[in-house]
Amino acid sequence: MRRILLTSAALAMTCTGGIALAKHHENGEVKQKNEALHSVLMHERRAKDKARDKYRNPGKTLSFLGVKPTDTVVEYAPGGGWYARVIAPYVVDQGQYMGLVFSPEGLPIGDGFRKRLLEGPTTFPKAMAEATGKDAARFPLYLSDNIPDAAKGTADYVIIPRMMHNLYRWNAVDREIKAARSLLKDGGKVGIIQHRAKDTAPFSYANGTKGYLRTDTVVKLMEAHGFELVKQSEINANPKDTADYPKGVWTLPPRYAEGDTDKAKYTEIGESDRMTLLFKKLN
Repeated sequence: MRRILLTSAALAMTCTGGIALAKHHENGEVKQKNEALHSVLMHERRAKDKARDKYRNPGKTLSFLGVKPTDTVVEYAPGGGWYARVIAPYVVDQGQYMGLVFSPEGLPIGDGFRKRLLEGPTTFPKAMAEATGKDAARFPLYLSDNIPDAAKGTADYVIIPRMMHNLYRWNAVDREIKAARSLLKDGGKVGIIQHRAKDTAPFSYANGTKGYLRTDTVVKLMEAHGFELVKQSEINANPKDTADYPKGVWTLPPRYAEGDTDKAKYTEIGESDRMTLLFKKLN
């Protein structure tokens, strides 16, 4: 397949008039064409989560990626469960949800974080069971260095929301993408949502340490690991984000790394500009 990567600037130039219309159209599409997903998004379990939908666009994102209720979906680094409370209820009855998280081995992280990671395979399924009313066994979570053979080659999708920058700054990206790839069927897909640096940003800024990566960096990495870029979307774009802050993406909400300094300005900008990419696993 011909590579279809466009720079963010090119996308803006060619699609500016259509993006607003497309977003409006897709907003209605979630309900009109996927009542099951719309029901998940509107469920009371997401009462506190919904405030961030305008930035994270979970319904439109999953629709763009093509995720169906019958799919086996791996969410990478589910953390506090924001995306898990969308994906897991959507697929749990007809498909399968799995969590995958980085092993703490060799990572420059604190003891508390390390402990939470090691406890994740026990605590995460319990939390999802409480959120959904389903059996905890239906929400397995695996550390990337302890994936059971039975799970390998079974997934239709791996979804990686806003985590690639950490893998780069921890020098763990190659090992983690290999682990994610092992879970995918032949032809399986990877959806990546990631804070996006400007196309001209120097690597010293866009190397993950500021939370941002260039699109071409991510695409080249995935190609090197045997994936093909299928398509990309501006669903999670934010043209107000200049992506050049000394304290990185954490300057913006919800972190506000500058505290009250220019808080109103950063609130007006909103959450980060994000690439949304879909890759296919090649044989």
